[in-house]
Amino acid sequence: MIQAATLKFLKNLKENNDKSWMDAHREDFLAAKENFAEVIDKVIKQFGKKEEGIETLTAKDCVFRQNRDIRFSKNKSPYKSNMGAYLNKDGKKSPLGGYYFHCEPGNKSFVGGGLWMPEAPVLKKVRQEVDYCWDEFNKILHDKKFAVQFGDLDSEDTLSREPKGYEKDNPAIKYLKLKSFVAMKPLTDEELKSTDLVKNISSAFETIQPLIRFINRAIED
Repeated sequence: MIQAATLKFLKNLKENNDKSWMDAHREDFLAAKENFAEVIDKVIKQFGKKEEGIETLTAKDCVFRQNRDIRFSKNKSPYKSNMGAYLNKDGKKSPLGGYYFHCEPGNKSFVGGGLWMPEAPVLKKVRQEVDYCWDEFNKILHDKKFAVQFGDLDSEDTLSREPKGYEKDNPAIKYLKLKSFVAMKPLTDEELKSTDLVKNISSAFETIQPLIRFINRAIED
């Protein structure tokens, strides 16, 4: 479970996002970081029984740095006000689809996964797989457990018109226009603090597993 102190630290960090404050609260940060890593290690241990390659990971392979990359951003706040971890067999920097847990106070947390804003050649492969294997892909998205937990893929990043090479009347056109293939399930602060958190994250990962495997098959083939 995520400790209340971890959520409090992240809330305070959002309100005091500068190096001097972080330096003065270094011990609080280290405690929050350790708490988050413990949760991720437990998820790895539990979900690793279901997904090959996950069981050999550690939290260090999956958890993102707290520092933001501000080189090309208008937002110059030096730190993220959330903690996140990305699980796949090749680690958090892998171009493969994977499983993600986002921890942010204020009921802004979520669990899910997929493939976020891939490079053009990778996106082309996934779109082709969706087109060629539409019945299989559609069945994954309409699985009862998937529909209950995730609803549908996130459609925030989408083209205004069909991608080159595809017709408007393609039955998969809604998904072929996506720039990302991501599904997310929100988590409340109370759910983060529950002793069932690891079980719930692992269950969500297991539900989205067919989608991740479909995506990675397209990338690796």
